[in-house]
Amino acid sequence: MIRLTLYTTQGCHLCETLEAWLARLAGVEYRLARVEIADDEALLARFGERIPVLLDEASGEALEGGVAPSRLADWLAARGWLDEAAWQAEPGDDEAPRSGGVIRRRGRRYLL
Repeated sequence: MIRLTLYTTQGCHLCETLEAWLARLAGVEYRLARVEIADDEALLARFGERIPVLLDEASGEALEGGVAPSRLADWLAARGWLDEAAWQAEPGDDEAPRSGGVIRRRGRRYLL
């Protein structure tokens, strides 16, 4: 089982989106620890404008800077954790970024 940490805060829709995509695309069993940054001044200063930040606890490598499904898929694939069948089942025509740093997937908008 892999261990991941998600630096987040209450009501973060980007964090919720990342979690949903992670559940959909991870092809391995994982444990996700959620760390609330608002409760710690140091974490808030470090991650406040960067959340969601998903950290691979084993390597210390993080995914940050948006929740584009393709970025998460690439990050997971680089570690051998991507469920290729789940990713291939996703319609690819919505993957291209639209104006304003937004992508559309199945009628929903996601900020990049």
